[in-house]
Amino acid sequence: MRLEYQILAAVGLDLLLGDPRWLPHPVRGIGWLAQRLERPTRAVFSRPRVAGVLTASAVIGAAGLGTFGLIALATWAHPIIGDAVSVVLIYTTVASRDLARHSLSVYRGLAAGDLPEAQRRVAMMVGRDTDALDEAGVSRATVESVAENIVDGVTAPLLFAVLAGPVGAMVYRAINTLDSTFGYKNERYLKFGWASARIDDLANYLPARLTAPLICLAAALLYRQGRTSFQVLLRDARNHPSPNAGFAEAAVAGALRVRLGGINFYFGKPSARPTMGDAIEALRKEHIPAVNALMFVSSGLFLATCVGLRHLTLYFREILR
Repeated sequence: MRLEYQILAAVGLDLLLGDPRWLPHPVRGIGWLAQRLERPTRAVFSRPRVAGVLTASAVIGAAGLGTFGLIALATWAHPIIGDAVSVVLIYTTVASRDLARHSLSVYRGLAAGDLPEAQRRVAMMVGRDTDALDEAGVSRATVESVAENIVDGVTAPLLFAVLAGPVGAMVYRAINTLDSTFGYKNERYLKFGWASARIDDLANYLPARLTAPLICLAAALLYRQGRTSFQVLLRDARNHPSPNAGFAEAAVAGALRVRLGGINFYFGKPSARPTMGDAIEALRKEHIPAVNALMFVSSGLFLATCVGLRHLTLYFREILR
């Protein structure tokens, strides 16, 4: 089966099934391996940055080699089995259905008037303190999480899959998991997690910049503020502490005519960052299904563009032979 069809089948599985809790997920294995390697690498190498570089390299290498070996073994058994394994592996790297499910569970809590339940549900999506958030704060946290994860959870793994198949998609997921595990700016991980954070920044550089304009286009297709989305993207994309996350968030902020960013609390301590977008509309629960619509349409545009370009490239390569 050609790679384009494997990717389309994988996206179809994600939309149909999401992330079943009973399915052994490679990301859990990657996270487990990363945590198990931290102590021995720290013990062998006294410099935390060196230990972190080696840990990240080992995890990324294991993810890539493990994926390659599994596909090779499955293909050796039968080409159809190899194709099926490839589809399933790509499917596990994409998370659009789960992202929508988690965010809409927050929306349902707010719609039912159960703010404490909505706070509990959004706490599963973000790292900030959520106990004191009002409806606007819960809505902002949810919209920001979905906006950022359009890249991390959908378009970036799709791009790596298009470029390097299941191995590329799984390597990206390993990079993203390493950043989630070690990429904290605290005393323990500031140096040890340096490599994980920097590799993640590099891996997301292109996907973030390719995705953001498609969010603007999605806004226009959904009869939202496509032009405003693009204007806010150009103006505010670099306001985020991350070199990449602000691109999708700024485009979403403009499309929804809301202001994202500002003050968050972590373990009771305030943390301020610049804002993105203009507060033309007050943040409310209705913006949660709206950002999900942007996510699905922009992801579909991204998939169609990447798969279409790959198909055309292979087509013209055949003609020129």
